[in-house]
Amino acid sequence: MKCAYYERGVRRLDLELTLEDAAALPRRGNTYVWIELQDPSVTELQAVAGLFGLHELAIEDASMAHQLPKVEAFEDFTFIVFKTARYDRETRAATFGELSVFLGTGYVIAVRHGEAGDPLRTRDNLERSYPELLHGGPAAVVWGILDSVVDDYGPVVAELDRDIEEIERGIFEHGDDLTERIYVLKRETTDVYRAIHPLVQPLEAIQRGAFTGMDPALRSYFRDILDHIRRAQEEVLTQRDQLASALDANLALITLRQNEIAAQQNQVAKQLTLVATVFLPLTFVTGFFGQNFAWLERHVDSLEAFLVFGIGGLVVPAVILLLWLRGGGYTRG
Repeated sequence: MKCAYYERGVRRLDLELTLEDAAALPRRGNTYVWIELQDPSVTELQAVAGLFGLHELAIEDASMAHQLPKVEAFEDFTFIVFKTARYDRETRAATFGELSVFLGTGYVIAVRHGEAGDPLRTRDNLERSYPELLHGGPAAVVWGILDSVVDDYGPVVAELDRDIEEIERGIFEHGDDLTERIYVLKRETTDVYRAIHPLVQPLEAIQRGAFTGMDPALRSYFRDILDHIRRAQEEVLTQRDQLASALDANLALITLRQNEIAAQQNQVAKQLTLVATVFLPLTFVTGFFGQNFAWLERHVDSLEAFLVFGIGGLVVPAVILLLWLRGGGYTRG
């Protein structure tokens, strides 16, 4: 747990705060506390709820870490849920975390589960690049947190786009069967879309001024986040269409390959049938003359007789059979 106290928008570096200390400090306007919790236990969340008067339903949602992105208004605070995303280069897959934020008068409480961004990076970015925003109150902290979350979406979308390009090259240039990889990417793009899309409506509401008590200067900053979200959403939708087209092309390629294999197998079967058909009468002739009939022993007793009855008996039916097969078109193709 990390607690920071901002007095008139400036962080008090001389204070080492416990949760009880943060709750006891004066909090009003641009004087507020920023509390970060990483994978807290239910006991820790209940302690936070008791000190800051948070509703039990919101605490239950924050502890489960399986919520859809949403913005929910309670009587004296606003509960916000974000989905965070990060691309793992080793596994070549997107990983998701969850970030719940309680925004009330004089406090911001962030509850992070899994790979849910870097709070130190968010704080440093706000204090270094946007110190004037921190004077606007705790809503500026929410903007800073959400800005970091949205910035992390960019590399994920870019890496997914690179993976899709590799799939297209594999299909059209190398003829690889990438059905399983396509389905994995389709699931990932769907997960990214589910993380991004629910943020559009509340950000539009913020832009219209639906949240009272927020510094009007922050609206343009939230509008910038909304623009990033919309662009990312459009890119993800385009990726889903690309994957659908790639899947169709992959299945068509598999079907074509199967048809070619079937044609080759049919050709082989045809040739084997032809060979078997040719040798069938020859086998009969050799079997017949291989018997020890007395007539054969008396008449096939010279080379000439052997050539006429033996070799001739094989050649004549073979020639007749080949002429018949050729006339029927069986030896073509």
